Amino acid sequence: MSYLMFKYRLYPNKTQEATLEHQLDLCRWTYNRLLLHCRSTNKKTGKLPTLFDLNKLLIKLKTENLELKQVHSQILQNISKRIRDAYHGFFQRRKYGLKAGLPRFKKPQRYRSFTYPQSGYTIDRNRLHMSKIGDIKIRLHRPIQGLAKTLTVKKTPSGKWFACFSCILDSNLGERPLKEVGIDLGLKFFAVLSDGTRIKNPRFYQTSERRLARLQRSYSRKERDSRNRERANLKVARLHEKIENRRSDFLHKVSRAVANAYSIVYVEDLKIRNMVRNHLLAKSISDAGWGRFVRMLCYKEEESGGRVIFVNPHNTSQICSRCSNIVTKALSDRKHECPFCGLVMDRDLNASRNILKIGRGPPESKPVERLASTLSLKVEQVNSMNQEDSLLIERQST
Repeated sequence: MSYLMFKYRLYPNKTQEATLEHQLDLCRWTYNRLLLHCRSTNKKTGKLPTLFDLNKLLIKLKTENLELKQVHSQILQNISKRIRDAYHGFFQRRKYGLKAGLPRFKKPQRYRSFTYPQSGYTIDRNRLHMSKIGDIKIRLHRPIQGLAKTLTVKKTPSGKWFACFSCILDSNLGERPLKEVGIDLGLKFFAVLSDGTRIKNPRFYQTSERRLARLQRSYSRKERDSRNRERANLKVARLHEKIENRRSDFLHKVSRAVANAYSIVYVEDLKIRNMVRNHLLAKSISDAGWGRFVRMLCYKEEESGGRVIFVNPHNTSQICSRCSNIVTKALSDRKHECPFCGLVMDRDLNASRNILKIGRGPPESKPVERLASTLSLKVEQVNSMNQEDSLLIERQST
């Protein structure tokens, strides 16, 4: 059994959009009132109200603000759960010594979604019916699979509306030949596989950086609280959204190609949060999206019955993949030349083969659950979102 999210674009008319905006505003008001109650209760008693207490308080709030009756009851109950989950996350982060902040009151820009946790919505052809809202046009570009458990309606900073269905799917795993690969993530190339495949790094943010800087300068010159400043802010948000969409499309396609081709994938257990402290590389690392790629790869391998194994990244670039001797290299040295066995190859290819070698052996690793599978189709190349872009995967000679 696995969980998948199916996301679809909504096209509300002006009246429906005003209704959705009003619902968001009422949900945000409820969230802030419940959070205020949690803070005052904690200050007086040293304890937090339970989920039952928060839901009971909703009845009182409905008598104070009659407009809350325009919101589906389960949406309001989900707000109580959001607050409890926020406090739970705070205590968990503090327990493990991580940076933690208490839940904060929400401004309109910070509260952009509401959730139907069980019922209150149905789909009829190209219309999504939501209780207390009505029928909104939805673009079902692919069928919903499995059993839909929740519906979350989101508004993006660029003003677009989306419906996100969380679905439960039954696993249907079969036999799959064992095929392993090591992956070295980098910046010159996004990834180099131990079989010689190189995946180009598209650098979506950095290629759009000049245009983004121009739009941000235009935004900063506009008068505060003016209509022109609002329009300029919308242009900035749309460009950020385009960059994110292109990166997401790339990561989904590459992770799916790898998951289809290999049943076991070995990757380095990188501490990305520590790596971005290097201000010379932080922008490039964040633009590459290593962490998101690995998370996508993990759930796609699990879905198809494979697994991802994390290996210790210590000296994977310095060790010779043939004779296992240490060959010291600076970060600028892009070629591996071993003085002991004479092996000469690309630095990243040598590292990916070391990752495969370490992953197959007994060293410390963290497996991601199962091993069995279904798919065996190998994808040799992945195209980017724009058809005119060059191929993202190419074969490297060994």
